[in-house]
Amino acid sequence: MRKLTGAEIVIECLLEQGADVVFGYPGGAALYIYDALYKYAGRIRHVLTSHEQGAAHAADGYARSSGRVGVVFATSGPGATNLVTGIAAAYMDSSPVVAITCNVAKTLLGKDSFQEVDIVGITMPITKHNFIVKRAEDIAPAVRAAFAIASSGRPGPVLIDITKDATAAECEFVPMNSGRPRAVVPTNTSITDAIELITDAKRPLICAGGGVISAGAADELAAFREIIDAPVTLTLMGLGAFSGTHPAFTGMIGMHGTKTTSLAVRDCDLLIAVGMRFSDRVTCDTGSFAKRAKIIHIDIDEAEIGKNVSVDCAVVGDAKTVLSELCGKLERQTHTEWMKEIELWKKEYPPHQYGGGKLSPQHVLERIYGATGGEALIVTEVGQHQMWTGQFYKFNRPRQLITSGGLGAMGFGLGAAIGAQTANPGKRVFNIAGDGCFHMNMNELATAVKQGLPIVEVIMNNNVLGMVRQWQKLFYERRFSHTTLDKPTDYDMLAKAFGAKGYTAATPEEFDAALRLAMEETGVPTVINCVIDPDMNALPIVPPGTCIENPILEMN
Repeated sequence: MRKLTGAEIVIECLLEQGADVVFGYPGGAALYIYDALYKYAGRIRHVLTSHEQGAAHAADGYARSSGRVGVVFATSGPGATNLVTGIAAAYMDSSPVVAITCNVAKTLLGKDSFQEVDIVGITMPITKHNFIVKRAEDIAPAVRAAFAIASSGRPGPVLIDITKDATAAECEFVPMNSGRPRAVVPTNTSITDAIELITDAKRPLICAGGGVISAGAADELAAFREIIDAPVTLTLMGLGAFSGTHPAFTGMIGMHGTKTTSLAVRDCDLLIAVGMRFSDRVTCDTGSFAKRAKIIHIDIDEAEIGKNVSVDCAVVGDAKTVLSELCGKLERQTHTEWMKEIELWKKEYPPHQYGGGKLSPQHVLERIYGATGGEALIVTEVGQHQMWTGQFYKFNRPRQLITSGGLGAMGFGLGAAIGAQTANPGKRVFNIAGDGCFHMNMNELATAVKQGLPIVEVIMNNNVLGMVRQWQKLFYERRFSHTTLDKPTDYDMLAKAFGAKGYTAATPEEFDAALRLAMEETGVPTVINCVIDPDMNALPIVPPGTCIENPILEMN
């Protein structure tokens, strides 16, 4: 037992929880925390980002790519509010992030003091839990609880707001070993009902989401599929939970998914949903989604059961635990005719091919896959390029795709790529961006340069806000209101100004050459400006439900 300041206790608790890096930005209310970081230099790394939003996304990218809790620091007022988008992105996608903000002194709270804001009140709807700490004695319990809450059950972000005087005060500190979160064990009744439905099914379909990745249940999912002999589709957040090259994989589900998947959803007699939440981008019309099928929903969060789609059997539990139990109790099945039908659909409705000798998103993504042996970590921004990535890149393992699914936050990718590269120094990290997204948080390129991170920033440059323009084209009679980026940015010059490498590619050959040069870099980021046609659309192919009858959505 020894006396430490509240700020030193924060760092000690981070170390005992296994944190090795913190992303953040200092400020007046956080100075005691940053003074403690100075004293603990060499024991915990701090990555100074260009903006607090970038720091929040970096902590999120660190968490998603590693499975460990990501940590972000910010000061009071605008420092804290700049974290909000990053916290919301982590919340929507169930990513374990602990945000530690410092507020004004306790005596100044509620007085509209300089850089005072009620960040606990602001973030209450977008955190799994949050704390306001006004005494040094309460810091250690709050930090320990935050890590446990963030990483247990359905993961999610937790915020701790600490007053400046609490970080300065001294108190006794007693070290404590961190504990492992416990899995939620399903009830025998729900497992029995699920087994009965699976045994009776003739045309089962497995739909897996990000919950499978969070639970570390990819092996169990593969084993379960083998036992019941069923095709598998994945949500955007589930990509990598099942091999993208497996013959049973039908492709991504949803508005921008494959036609094979939509037909499988339409014609299956049992839909087994694992670790996914039936979002509107997956189901489109919930009233007609999988209307010929019974539905089993396996999820760790009971609040998700029946929220968007009515189900016939609910199994509340950790995906790894549930799938293991099902594998142990089910007899091996065969659905030969159903699997043949799936294979015929896959041949009849292959992914759209972009031709004409132009540089296409498909070419870019396939070349990245080939150059890295499919082993790269792929981060995306949000928009058409995000959908192209889901459609054309073959994700073969969990935590290989880092993307903002639920919130759909433009500007997410570069910060998240910094976090992913920091957590995985031996991996190649690519951020697939649109020109609109890149403009939002391109300041984080300075962070990547300063940290010596060899991130490859691939910009799908069509000189428009592509996804919004696509909707204007389909549904607003081509009234392209404020979606054209009139004066193109010189991305090569911009990259060089930051200290990065910059290349422009307008043909497949030019991209291949730029990619080779980027792959040779080891201590500096590279920006590849890919000039593509603004009418290369990431169109909805055939979404599940009644959308399948809409001919507009089959245009490509």
